[in-house]
Amino acid sequence: MRIFQVVRRLVRAIFTLLAWIARIALLLFLLQYSAPPYGELWTGVSALVGSDQFDYVAWEVSALAAKVDQTLWGAHPFISETDRSDLVRAYFADLARARALDDAINRVYAEADDENAAALQAAEQIAERDALRADLASRQTLIEAILEGQVANVLIEQGFGTLGQLLPPISMRFTQVPNLLIVSPRDEIRFEVSINVDPLPVDQAAALEARIDSERDVSSLIVPLGGIALFPAMILETTSLPFAVETFAHEWLHHYLFAFPLGLDYDFSSEARIINETTASLFGQAIAPLVLARYYPEYAAHAPDPRDSFTAALTRVAYREPFDPGRALHTTRVRVDELLVEGRVEEAEAFMEARRRLFVANGYPIRKLNQAYFAFYGGYQSDVQGAGGSDPIGPAVRALLERSGSIQAWIVTMRTITTRDELLAAADP
Repeated sequence: MRIFQVVRRLVRAIFTLLAWIARIALLLFLLQYSAPPYGELWTGVSALVGSDQFDYVAWEVSALAAKVDQTLWGAHPFISETDRSDLVRAYFADLARARALDDAINRVYAEADDENAAALQAAEQIAERDALRADLASRQTLIEAILEGQVANVLIEQGFGTLGQLLPPISMRFTQVPNLLIVSPRDEIRFEVSINVDPLPVDQAAALEARIDSERDVSSLIVPLGGIALFPAMILETTSLPFAVETFAHEWLHHYLFAFPLGLDYDFSSEARIINETTASLFGQAIAPLVLARYYPEYAAHAPDPRDSFTAALTRVAYREPFDPGRALHTTRVRVDELLVEGRVEEAEAFMEARRRLFVANGYPIRKLNQAYFAFYGGYQSDVQGAGGSDPIGPAVRALLERSGSIQAWIVTMRTITTRDELLAAADP
């Protein structure tokens, strides 16, 4: 049995390293096109963003080094399954404690008369937080490897394995994910430009958006991301284990689809991007409950339904309330589309601002509701209603999931669909 474990670990390491080599070769190939003809708008916006653009090269080198070290020397294959899950639980509990200390320290600084007084008052909490953060950093790669293995096991059981191995291998890295700057024309909702930027305080983000809008006569928005499908994929550091598991599965599917038309067309077709993201969202929501039920049963009772989403669940609860955010967002998008088709741009923008204030008044603090907001969030149509408005992509992808005999069969169908017409034809009963 010991020899079998060693051989299996060696095979897994070889598969993983081959995948890394392939990805690095692709990245090196693409570097020769490091100044592609994105067009005048992209160039102008990029110049305005300047040094706030995220440094992918430095992040990738650091992440790959950690993953190679864990693959070659990590101890997780020799830890029992029960102990693995307990290590993950302890890690997330300690991370929650570190976050709570951050909040407490921030309150001290907010209430103190000056920074020196705040530093003295919070010294104990700062020391505890720093020690806890150092300990978390030393465990992070192990926890990632455990979660990768648990999600991989479920994916293989669902039919995504090849000779007992998951292809592509799952590789995720918790990190402070960069924000995404989205730019849309004002006269229509269209995902025109996107640039990853360093996480910015809200005042700096708003100032950059205002400058771009003014100088380029566009609609822009900087949004947070839950993950980015690099290799390893960036995963937002979170204290929510269900969210982490769902995002692991979501980002893995992006890696998987890269070998098929739906993934290859992602950056070249807005319809393919929306279909891809909607499929990945539903996929994560379908896989997460299976992982939680197997390894973290205490979460299973609260996990989202495989064919539903957390946001949709909230929306259904809200139907019993005076204000329904999902339906309100859907209604807003439909009306904005109508106004923009009629060329009434200023009226559409005034309407969105009025609706934003309505959301805020009802406890939903949307900072900015504009064309760029719908261009981005309309690409994630895993919910029945919302930012997608009357776009049929979301319901069609969901219909194909509900009609499929398995998650794997559904993905086999989805991976070759790249246009709205193809999707509607496939979903037509």
